[in-house]
Amino acid sequence: MSRKKIVAGNWKMNTSFSEAADLVEQILAYDTDANVTKIFFPPFPYLKNVSDTLAVKTGYYSGAQNCSEYEHGAFTGEVSASMISSVGCKFVLIGHSERRNYFKETNAQLVSKIQQVIKNNLVPVFCVGELLAERKSNNHFETVNHQLKEVLRHFTKEEVNNFILAYEPVWAIGTGETASPLQAQEMHSNIRTCVKELFKEQVASHIPILYGGSCNEKNAAELFSCEDVDGGLIGGASLKADSFCKIINSF
Repeated sequence: MSRKKIVAGNWKMNTSFSEAADLVEQILAYDTDANVTKIFFPPFPYLKNVSDTLAVKTGYYSGAQNCSEYEHGAFTGEVSASMISSVGCKFVLIGHSERRNYFKETNAQLVSKIQQVIKNNLVPVFCVGELLAERKSNNHFETVNHQLKEVLRHFTKEEVNNFILAYEPVWAIGTGETASPLQAQEMHSNIRTCVKELFKEQVASHIPILYGGSCNEKNAAELFSCEDVDGGLIGGASLKADSFCKIINSF
């Protein structure tokens, strides 16, 4: 089954308002592969501006880096899924390794967040991945499968069929280390098998799985050539227009 090709840029806590606007304009000026879905995850304050800029360009979408597990209420500093939807976003990152590790988000919270995302007709980009210690102890498959099962089991086959998954080898994020194509393919295949066990072949063969561990313009083509790697969740390289566009054109 043919799956979507996706390249998503997670800007994290970077760029000023003007830098963000310039970055989007620079990327849009490039001749990028029309068959690749492009998603930008800018900081919250820039979502409306980025969404409006992308609205006139086919194949480009905006997304939020996180959302609240609550619908509304007295939760100072939180941003709800309905707010994100109201400014034109289509996607939300859920369970990014930095949210799990720095902010101690639990599987129960991630389930609640995804429920809010679905309720507001947004698409969750659900992240899973192992720490260096978990890989060194040969528990990486078990760790990722547990993360998948503890969250996905709360959703129907029809709901999960609209998800995007992202694999983050945490030991390779921002370290300059990258999983080898063999390591990436092994884990992506494992993830697809886990989804198949939960929801059967149709969902497993349809769902896109992105690689998210120090992917750049030099290694993207080799990673994207792997059978079960459907694109990338790009960090640092997404802040450079030339690098990001070269990654988009790496399929």
